[in-house]
Amino acid sequence: MPSRLEIARVPALSDNYIWLVHEPESRETTVIDPAEAEPVLAEAERRGWRITQIWNTHWHPDHTGGNAAIKAATGASVTGPAAEAAKIPTLDRQVREGDRVGLGGHEADVLEVPAHTAGHIAYHLPDERVVFVGDTLFAMGCGRLFEGTAAQMHANLQRLAKLPPETEVYCAHEYTLSNGRYALVAEPDNEAIRQRVEEVKAARSAGVATVPTTIALELATNPFMRSADADQLAARRLEKDRFKG
Repeated sequence: MPSRLEIARVPALSDNYIWLVHEPESRETTVIDPAEAEPVLAEAERRGWRITQIWNTHWHPDHTGGNAAIKAATGASVTGPAAEAAKIPTLDRQVREGDRVGLGGHEADVLEVPAHTAGHIAYHLPDERVVFVGDTLFAMGCGRLFEGTAAQMHANLQRLAKLPPETEVYCAHEYTLSNGRYALVAEPDNEAIRQRVEEVKAARSAGVATVPTTIALELATNPFMRSADADQLAARRLEKDRFKG
């Protein structure tokens, strides 16, 4: 059995999270969605971790902005969605649904989850019960539909919902409190949402991150994952886009 992965959170920009994933046995480290390079390189140096790879979930600059500088500093290879290769010039490997990406003795399955962007992917490590979802699934929320449809997002969230309930979900932004405020409007009678929002308020007041989440927690409190169909998700997404609470 390969060693358990070590995962470190690196805050960046105003509300981004970059993830450093380290495999102790091989001493390989990958960076998930580097918004910028400097904090990533500093954290890796502080921990004594050698960066060997970068995994991108989609092309947006707040997920790829650090690629070039990290690659130049470390020689890391960059993996990302084949469907968005034209928008990620630093890519070394283009991946699609069904491909696998290795980190030491671990393998991540590539899942195509388009909607936020047309070629968005996620990385699922089934042996660790961990999934890196970029901007598809958030704690109590989902990504905006910039390049895809509500039907795609609904299908993606239902697919993620079928992962083991204890699966840890690593998204790329600290949006939980604002998402929770909307969730209370979408499902005002959901006591699990109300309790979670209070917990999130306390955590954020103390400067504590609310990510990762779990599939089980999202099934109980995420109004987008809990949408009955694509039409309901579309209506909720439109309401959330306009929500000022």
